[in-house]
Amino acid sequence: MGQRFGTAPGAEDFAALAQAAFARIPAPFAEHLEGITVHIEEFADTETLRAVGLEEPFELTGLYHGRPMDEESIWTSGEFRPRITLYRQPLLAEWCETGVALEDLVTHVVVHEVGHHFGLSDADMHALEDAAR
Repeated sequence: MGQRFGTAPGAEDFAALAQAAFARIPAPFAEHLEGITVHIEEFADTETLRAVGLEEPFELTGLYHGRPMDEESIWTSGEFRPRITLYRQPLLAEWCETGVALEDLVTHVVVHEVGHHFGLSDADMHALEDAAR
């Protein structure tokens, strides 16, 4: 009972981890990431969860908001810039449950959401991850 825990990493820490993950994305992909912003929220709201077919807020660690590059055109002006939202509490829970380094978890989610920017589906990304193992 004598063990003490430090303060959980805050939104600023998550933003720094996300920026570090972006910095490690290699060319030619990195050249197409300009303008993507990263936002940190505690949890996804009910509307967002419903939109992605989830009920439990701890199930969603990140989300890409925007039009994939392969669907962009000059006729889509007026839309918000693409952004990635990281959900801090679900990531903290996964970190505690799995023991995987927080930096690795955040990098995994950032790379996954960047994949959506390039038009990859979840199935495409899982296949790529499986092939890389």
